Amino acid sequence: MRRYLRVVVLCLACGFCSLLYAFSQLAVSLEEGAGGVGGKPQAAAASWLGGDGRGAGRGVGSSGSAAHHGRSDRCKEFSLCYWNPYWMLPSDVCGMNCFWEAAFRYGVKMQPIERVHLAVVACGERLEETVTMLKSALIFSIKPLQFHIFAEDQLHDSFKGILDSWSFLQTFNYSLYPITFPSENAAEWKKLFKPCASQRLFLPLILKEVDSLLYVDTDILFLRPVDDIWSLLKKFNSTQIAAMAPEHEEPRIGWYNRFARHPYYGKTGVNSGVMLMNMTRMRRKYFKNDMTTVRLRWGDILMPLLKKYKLNITWGDQDLLNIIFFHNPESLFVFPCQWNYRPDHCIYGSNCQEAEEEGIFILHGNRGVYHDDKQPAFRAIYEALRNCSFEDDSIHSLLKPLELELQKTVHTYCGKIYKIFIKQLTKSIQDRYDRPPKERVNRRNVGAHDVRKGRCTVCQCRNSYQFIKCNFKCLKTIALLHFNI
Repeated sequence: MRRYLRVVVLCLACGFCSLLYAFSQLAVSLEEGAGGVGGKPQAAAASWLGGDGRGAGRGVGSSGSAAHHGRSDRCKEFSLCYWNPYWMLPSDVCGMNCFWEAAFRYGVKMQPIERVHLAVVACGERLEETVTMLKSALIFSIKPLQFHIFAEDQLHDSFKGILDSWSFLQTFNYSLYPITFPSENAAEWKKLFKPCASQRLFLPLILKEVDSLLYVDTDILFLRPVDDIWSLLKKFNSTQIAAMAPEHEEPRIGWYNRFARHPYYGKTGVNSGVMLMNMTRMRRKYFKNDMTTVRLRWGDILMPLLKKYKLNITWGDQDLLNIIFFHNPESLFVFPCQWNYRPDHCIYGSNCQEAEEEGIFILHGNRGVYHDDKQPAFRAIYEALRNCSFEDDSIHSLLKPLELELQKTVHTYCGKIYKIFIKQLTKSIQDRYDRPPKERVNRRNVGAHDVRKGRCTVCQCRNSYQFIKCNFKCLKTIALLHFNI
């Protein structure tokens, strides 16, 4: 009897697999017959960009691959409720996880997952530094991240190779863009201050479909979740369009108030190494200026400013931003120095009170301090994050060796207060990795489903294997939600 039962089960399993294979082949034939058009780029190009000036990006993570030129991509980016068999979906919908959609149609309200948009500009020998910054963002992030990486062409393959190797995290997408300036003044913009640095001024004009964006320099390290600085957008009042930290806390050592030959914001100016932007507001606003009585929009004010002040500015695009917000102070939200902590905050003695109280939130290793011995405390943090992997044990175990390294730096002013370098880092690791298993979010699956928040991104299943795997994941989610497992 058992032998016959095994034969029956085997036949049923084979029949089921055969049906799934036939349906998947039929779906592929329908897709090819539809003859889809090229994918929609993730970011709109600025008006000066030609047909090939768009950022050709490849995404990895929770929402699958980003669009490529010349590739058929008929997937819609939002959730659709179809109770149709896999092979009967409309032509503009992939074989998605309709099982999950139907199961939750009356139980869980689908919500679009908010992504944190993070931009960086990398040129020259900045690959390793940029990758370490991206790693620090991913280690503690809660929401999925969208990276916008502007880099010289010769760096693109290296970025793709590294970021594709992180695809198992399923917590981020990325897009790679060429360095692009307005064609009539490209050479002048590119040589301003440092190569490519002024690219950040044109982000609102290039990333037209992005509402808000966090821009950071390559020498930034996140010591707490990116989500926390992103949440400052909610603190903007109706007139504020961007947020930055002061250039100095102590006017006696300030650069702008002692040496600047142009207007600057506030008492000591602002530093643009960490810049949070509501780019929708930036694109809409008309800015006051000292060149004309007529207010100018963002795309119209940059070149006139450069022409007027190019002989008077030292720090390039940062100086132009200071000039803009000098005339429009109501448009800037100033966050504390702990969100952009630099050697200036400790090189002559500690002068960032917020960091002393709560620790450093974002470390900014400007002046190349990650790569020399002038500020060993900064270098110790950088090397610890550069060398750690994404495994929980690796992240959790970096604290003790790091503290031992920092104790060796007490001969410097920054090293004397080394505890503020690990105060927030320790808290971030404990919050993220020391929770009971039931309360922790699996970083490898956060893109597929977030059980604690009761929401799940739609799975894009292009074959039978993915279809089965996708629905088993969501069946598990249903059980967790309904039975509180």
